Amino acid sequence: MTERLDQFAGHVAVVGSGLAGLMTALTLAPQPVVLLTRAALGAETSSAWAQGGIAASLGGDDSVGLHLADTLAAGDGLCDAEAAAAILGDAPQAIAALETFGVSFDRGPDGSYMLGLEAAHSRRRIVHVAGDGSGAAIVSALVERVRRTPSITVIEGVEVRRLLKTDDALSGLLCATPSGAAIIPTTRIVLATGGLGGLYEATTTPTGNYGQGIMLAARAGAELADMEFVQFHPTALNSAGWCAGHPLGLISEAVRGEGAILINEKRERFLADQPGAELAPRDIVARAISAEIQKGGGVFLDAREALGQGFPDRFPGITRLCRQAGVDPARQPIPVRPAVHYHMGGVATDLQGRSTVDGLWVVGEAASTGLHGANRLASNSLLEAAAMGMRAARDILATSARNPRPCVAERLPLPSQLTPVRLIVSRGLGVLRNAGAIKGAVASLLPLALEEGPSSDPALVALSIAVFAALREESRGAHARTDYPLPLADARRRRMTLKSILDAAHRIAPQSLAHTA
Repeated sequence: MTERLDQFAGHVAVVGSGLAGLMTALTLAPQPVVLLTRAALGAETSSAWAQGGIAASLGGDDSVGLHLADTLAAGDGLCDAEAAAAILGDAPQAIAALETFGVSFDRGPDGSYMLGLEAAHSRRRIVHVAGDGSGAAIVSALVERVRRTPSITVIEGVEVRRLLKTDDALSGLLCATPSGAAIIPTTRIVLATGGLGGLYEATTTPTGNYGQGIMLAARAGAELADMEFVQFHPTALNSAGWCAGHPLGLISEAVRGEGAILINEKRERFLADQPGAELAPRDIVARAISAEIQKGGGVFLDAREALGQGFPDRFPGITRLCRQAGVDPARQPIPVRPAVHYHMGGVATDLQGRSTVDGLWVVGEAASTGLHGANRLASNSLLEAAAMGMRAARDILATSARNPRPCVAERLPLPSQLTPVRLIVSRGLGVLRNAGAIKGAVASLLPLALEEGPSSDPALVALSIAVFAALREESRGAHARTDYPLPLADARRRRMTLKSILDAAHRIAPQSLAHTA
């Protein structure tokens, strides 16, 4: 039997408790909000694992214009310049709001923000909290504020499995709770469910996050954008005890920002002649490291000369991580490898977080605003999460809740099984791609996506990545194809509905029709 939680009828439903979801809920106060989270509040979120901090042009030698120029360069021709300028321009307001909610950013003796440098930034503009523990400290402060905000009801241990529609309009959420299926009737929904790193065997993100918000929105009819652009962080900790399906520790880009260098097993600095060297855009560094590893050797991040004995003070969290793996970063090079870290694509939204489905807002990594283009500039993601959470909340406050419509209870989908999908995605949609591998991924994923089995939902998200990747016959940003190594002269973003994705999948891999007939 499906329980109806009618006490939340008329509430704004926020799904997800990372930075974007928490900021949305807090900015909506005193509007009644029900905040749903699969794990404990703020847990299992990429926001809480972020080390680098928030990019904000707050220095005396910096400006929104300079920050925008760096963002557009990293985005490799696919940023929406208007959206990027607006979101980057929100940085001072977002930082001020976070401080109001209890976040204490690191400051120098004179009271000014301590600003760090990261790859592809032309200025020091990364604000931190607790050094390399920024994400955890920010989320902790916001969680505390949410728990003290009477207008926000938090329900933990609940997974949203479907968005419900009545007469083609949003009417509620179908959820899995510890006691069974439940429906929350609502006409205003915010998805802040995070990324999709869990689709890959090697990721620095929570492995249960496979793009649930993308799946929910797509099944409800929303357009998706730029799904092919999956960013691989170049320097995940390549610990000897790691196995597929478990997150890899992250060695923040800020370590390279402080002067650490990349070397191969021969102790050669193989990026020395690359413009920007170790601080080149992430896609370039990730591909270079992958090429070295494919030669049969290891790659190491060497901070001994740049930081030496000062490493533990500058990066206490990373020091603990390395020592747990048997590495002393003050005395030894750190073994590293690329791993999925961020997704630039997602549910297409406008600058208020609105999707193409009325009543559905999407914020944070689950959304595609156009800020990141083909390749995210380091630490722009936390800024986007905070700024877009605030923008979506203000937009919702300017709307009136529609009269709730009767929700029709669907059968609760099975819990998701990721293992079969991870094998396909990791082999066919990795750092380097080609037509044969992509087509093979489409052929394998399409039957899984069309089944009503435990792998259907993650396979649907993975299939979207594969179809977008097949259609982009060029190399651009985080999408690198060995059969199309050059970018096209005309850079274009792409938006597709689920129906058009499935149609394209059948054209790309017609042999899969035999499996789905």
